[in-house]
Amino acid sequence: MGCIAIVVIWLLSGFFTVDAPERGVVLRFGAFSRAMGPGLHYHWPWPIEGVEKVNVEEVRRVEVGFYSLGRESEFQQGELRVVPEESLMLTGDENIVDVQFIVQFQVRVDEENLGVRDYLFNVKDQTETVKSVAEAAMREVIGENDIDGALTDGKEQIQNDTEELIQEVLDSYTAGIDVISVQMQDVHPPEEVIDAFKDVASAREDRERQINKAHAYSNDILPRARGQAEQMKRAAEAYKERVSLEAEGEASRFLAILHEYQMAPEITRQRLFIEAMETVLANPTLIKIILMGQAGEGTVPLLPLDSLTEPSIGGGEGAVSGSTIIEEVEQ
Repeated sequence: MGCIAIVVIWLLSGFFTVDAPERGVVLRFGAFSRAMGPGLHYHWPWPIEGVEKVNVEEVRRVEVGFYSLGRESEFQQGELRVVPEESLMLTGDENIVDVQFIVQFQVRVDEENLGVRDYLFNVKDQTETVKSVAEAAMREVIGENDIDGALTDGKEQIQNDTEELIQEVLDSYTAGIDVISVQMQDVHPPEEVIDAFKDVASAREDRERQINKAHAYSNDILPRARGQAEQMKRAAEAYKERVSLEAEGEASRFLAILHEYQMAPEITRQRLFIEAMETVLANPTLIKIILMGQAGEGTVPLLPLDSLTEPSIGGGEGAVSGSTIIEEVEQ
């Protein structure tokens, strides 16, 4: 009776539960037998079968180039130790750069739960395997990029390329691992040459600033110069048009007068004389009195009374009055 009870207890010990975030792998005499999802299951009790449970929702991480001291919160405060053997890498332009990064990964989940089997049995020491693959992948990607890209705007592309390469290698191992992300924590030149790199970066910033300043000046002066040139061109065209029209009008007027003169010379001369006198007499300041021949002693100077009321030109001492100019011409 006691033996039966022992057998019953032994058989009942084969029941086990797999929690929701876990997957179970049943081993028969140490070899893989089957994989199971969450729920209540049964396997032959020890020593025939055993079970291993793996949390497939846990996000695991490996640190390359450094390792944190204590809890993750302490790491976030900067408590870490650099591992130069892992972090120092050679770039494509033959410069040395110090790269520290983190790889996050999970156990692969599929319908048949074979990812758990691959994770447990296809690679040994999964975390160390991921770390070695990640370091090799990062060295390869860094070796295909120059140091400027690694230090500045090429980080995101380097992370993406490294993540793809790590996943490709792990898939070739059938490791049952999905890489979630690659995050570069710190990238900088080695401590021995960091001052020189800072000087180079400062010189590049100065160069960019001068280039931007020159572009700003060019963008300011060129449109104004083009505007002034266009304005001068339009003014010249307007002047050309006005002078041409005036010349054509004068030529037409002269030809008309010539035609009238050819038809009636005497009348035309008389009319031109009258028109000229109208112009002169309309402005008394233009009148000049010319005495022809020998001027006798009885010549009486002309006193233009209307000019006495006009203000002096220039004002003050030495001003020129508006009196009529009398010229004596001897023949």
